Amino acid sequence: MDQKWISVFFLLSAVCDVSTYAPHRYHFVDERKTWTEAQSYCRQNFTDLATINNMDELKKLNEAVKDKSVMVWIGLKKATWQWSLQDGTVYREGQSYNSWNTGEPSSKPGEEMCGQLSGDGSWNDDDCNHLFPFVCFEGKNSTYILIKEAKSWYDAQSYCRERYTDLVSVRSQTENQQILDSAKTSVNDSLWIGLFYNSWKWADQSASLFRYWASAQPDNCGNQNCTAVFMAEQGRWHDMNGNSQLPFVCHESQLILINQNLTWREALRYCRDNHVDLLSVHSEEIQLWVKEVSPKASTELVWLGLRHTCTQDFWYWVSGFSICYENWAPGNGTGGEDCSPVERTGAVQARGGQQWVSLPEDQKLNFICTTYED
Repeated sequence: MDQKWISVFFLLSAVCDVSTYAPHRYHFVDERKTWTEAQSYCRQNFTDLATINNMDELKKLNEAVKDKSVMVWIGLKKATWQWSLQDGTVYREGQSYNSWNTGEPSSKPGEEMCGQLSGDGSWNDDDCNHLFPFVCFEGKNSTYILIKEAKSWYDAQSYCRERYTDLVSVRSQTENQQILDSAKTSVNDSLWIGLFYNSWKWADQSASLFRYWASAQPDNCGNQNCTAVFMAEQGRWHDMNGNSQLPFVCHESQLILINQNLTWREALRYCRDNHVDLLSVHSEEIQLWVKEVSPKASTELVWLGLRHTCTQDFWYWVSGFSICYENWAPGNGTGGEDCSPVERTGAVQARGGQQWVSLPEDQKLNFICTTYED
């Protein structure tokens, strides 16, 4: 362990930091643009149109908009069918490969719609709460795994993400046939696949769980597929036609996943040379944001700014935070670390439970940098 890190640790306060953490900054742009134009502007100058995942973030966005009489674009847009596996594969109706049965998908708007593979290789949509066997995809080995236990689509998705990579995506006739072949022993003619209809999602393709609609909104009047915040209604949301001309709010991400395989020391140096530091996860809120970015990693584990000293037998964050919040996987972080032949450092599981694990520092992994000063 470097002497400077020991010195930094002993200068720390024993009091834990419980201040509110924001994973991105909001930037109000007082120019009137369509939703698509606003998205392009944000992506060129910041990260993307604003995402809002809780009331604290909504308050921060409201603070960024000084003119309380305006409506402003945010990044929420009505979606269509998409794959559960967020690996960059986008399902585009009419363009992407599909094997829909005649007359499918047939569910009405507002109904729960998830995709299933039938015994003849065709796809149907069904209520996501119905119980079917399913097929998981293991990204590391590029294999399909049939799970005969019948589950709802959401439970099947969770099962696959915890044990493998995700519910299976189908991008070609060859893949469709391979998945069908893997399921020949299924006791049911239908299987869940990773296709689902998400009525609204963020511009960066992330899931939209938090909503703050105004009364009677969204009303879908006149092809209103985009979302604006109405400042005069305490930040309540309205669905709007995307061709309307409104000012908008961009967000600038403060966490960045680096898809390079480096040792822990190399990752630390990279983050400090190019951004600010390796990420310190000193609250549950930051851990939730790790869950947003880590699934996009190409390695099963991702470096954090977490380090162990064998001489003093404690873990610490290299950014200077005391370890108060903890999210260790069983058997990790309990002390008595094996320091031979190198020091131990901390990583987070990219998928599944996304807990922390102790590793030798010379392994090579993806990593998460921060782009903000605490």
